[in-house]
Amino acid sequence: MARFGTSSRLLVSVLCFGAAASPHLARAQNLRDRIGDLFIFGPGQQPLFLAGSGDPNNPASLQAHGLHFIPSSNAENGALIAFITDALGTSIGSIPIGSTSGGETFRFEGGVPILTSTSSGPIFAERAQTLGRGRVLAGISRTGFRFATLRGVDMGDINLVFTHQNVDFPGCDAQFGGDCTLYGIPRLENDAMDFHLSMDLDVRVTSMYITYGVTNRFDFSVVVPIVQAEFRGESDAQIRPFGGDSAVHYFSGTPSNPVLTAHRQSLGSSSGLGDVALRLKVNLRDTPDASFAILADGRFPTGSEEDLLGAGKFSGRALMIINSKFGDFSPHLNAGYLYHAAKQQNDAVLGTVGFDQRLADPVTLAVDLVTELQVGDS
Repeated sequence: MARFGTSSRLLVSVLCFGAAASPHLARAQNLRDRIGDLFIFGPGQQPLFLAGSGDPNNPASLQAHGLHFIPSSNAENGALIAFITDALGTSIGSIPIGSTSGGETFRFEGGVPILTSTSSGPIFAERAQTLGRGRVLAGISRTGFRFATLRGVDMGDINLVFTHQNVDFPGCDAQFGGDCTLYGIPRLENDAMDFHLSMDLDVRVTSMYITYGVTNRFDFSVVVPIVQAEFRGESDAQIRPFGGDSAVHYFSGTPSNPVLTAHRQSLGSSSGLGDVALRLKVNLRDTPDASFAILADGRFPTGSEEDLLGAGKFSGRALMIINSKFGDFSPHLNAGYLYHAAKQQNDAVLGTVGFDQRLADPVTLAVDLVTELQVGDS
C-alpha cells in the first residue's frame, strides 16, 4: 500500500488513469453466466436439462422426462442459484477500501518536502485527523481477497438437492392408479438430483483515491477501485432413482444402461471499474492525545454486477472515529452502521479496531480487525 501527499494536479492524472482503463472494462467476460454454466450440462441446454432422457431420438413420452428438473431450478431451487451469484457480487461490492486519510503526508517549504505525520497510519480504519484547508492527499492501494465461505458454508463444498416436477396430464390418474395432482404419483416423481458445487473466487482491488481538505476540519474524498476477479468452479450431479429396473431420468446412455452422473467445469475472469465511493469526514475534536470525528460515505453501483465487479445497488455507511496517540503508538476505533439498498443483503453494524506503530522513519507496523454484524432476518 503506497500513499503520497502532493499538489492538486494529481487529481487530474488519477482520474485520467481511471478513464483510460474504462475501454478495457467493456470487454470483460460475464462471470455471472460462468457460475450459471455449472448447472448446464450441454451446449444450448437449460439448467438441469437431462440430455439422455430428452434425446430427440427417444419416444416423445421419454423425451418429456428430460425437462422434469428444470422447474425445480427455475422456482424454489432457482432462487438459490440466483442467491449464490447475488451474494458473491454484493460481497465484492462491500470489500473494505483502504484508508483515505493515512499515509505519509508532507508540506512543501521552499520546494522541499517536510514530513507532517508520525506514521503511515492504519490500513482499513480511518483516522480522525483531517488534512487541513486546501491540502490534497492522493494515494493508491492494492488488496487481494479469496472468498472461503458463503453464509458460513465452505464454497468448495456446497451441496444442493433438486426435486422432480409434480406432473399431471389427461389420463394420468387412470394410467398410474392414483391422484396425479399429489406429489409422488406417479412414483418417478420421487427421483431426485444430488448436486455438489465447488467454487473458487479470487479478487484483487486497486483503489485510487483523492482526499481534499475543504476546511481545516472537513475532508472530501473520491475512491475509484479497479477490480480484477478470477472464477473457477466445478459441479457434480447425481440422479438418485426411487426404484425400478430401468431409468427415465439420466444424463446419457439408455434406460437400461443409464449414465446417472455428470460433471461440469467453468472458468472465467473479468476486470474493470468497481463501485466508486464518495466520502465526507468532519473532525469534531483534535488534541495531541485524542481525536474524534464522524465519517459518511456512499458506494455507487458503477461496477458491473454481471461481471461480479460491483454490488449493483447503492450502499452507505456512517462511522464514528476515535484515535489516540502514545508516543509512536496510535490505537484507533471506527464504529458505525452500514445500509444496503439491495434486498438480498442485510444492513450491518460495523466495527474496526487496531493500531499503528512507527518502528522507524520508513517503517510502520499497522494492524486492523474489520468486523461486520448483520442485523435483521437472514
